Amino acid sequence: MRFTEKLLAASEKNDSLLCVGLDTDISRLPKHLLNSDNPVLGFNRAIIEATADLVCAYKPNTAFYEAMGADGWRVLKQTIEAIPSHIPVIVDAKRGDIGNTARMYAQAFYRGLGADAVTVNPYMGFDALKPFLEYPDKCAFVLCLTSNAGAKDFQYLPSKGKPVYEHIAQKVVGWSKNGCCGLVVGATYPEQLRRIRQIAPKLPLLIPGIGVQGGDLEAAL
Repeated sequence: MRFTEKLLAASEKNDSLLCVGLDTDISRLPKHLLNSDNPVLGFNRAIIEATADLVCAYKPNTAFYEAMGADGWRVLKQTIEAIPSHIPVIVDAKRGDIGNTARMYAQAFYRGLGADAVTVNPYMGFDALKPFLEYPDKCAFVLCLTSNAGAKDFQYLPSKGKPVYEHIAQKVVGWSKNGCCGLVVGATYPEQLRRIRQIAPKLPLLIPGIGVQGGDLEAAL
């Protein structure tokens, strides 16, 4: 099943547009879990079990597992394996590098971890993203307009009469002819989100920023 088909099926089954992040910080886990053999995995499994009928996707962020050292990658893979197979997994890695390195990243996430999608950085252009688009059943979510305050440092800069994030959205629409692409657009900027949806009406959007970061659910929808 291709990514968009899997995403839509999960969304319709659970009547949901919610993607749950699995950014598990061991320093913030409930104390009763810390005495277990694998507290992060135990916590993740509990979250998955509690939310599997409420979501359309899960999104583990690799940084929280890489910080665990040698065991982190194993815990990440076990977490992905704990997610019901009909629900897509978006690995939040924000990778972007020259072609041969990107090819190894794509292989690591898609084949090694079994992810359905991965977040990527467009700064180095299409050749750095192309390896992620060569898997017909997978999807690359390209950073377009991020939810953090520092997004204004570069993403809003004017270029040929429009901000950089609009150029990114238009580029990704073109790149999507080579494989499945989505866009990462922060919920903290609902008016800009509306504009990006106009530019890319058919691409899936990953919209972080609801809650702690200040994004409003109703405005984003």
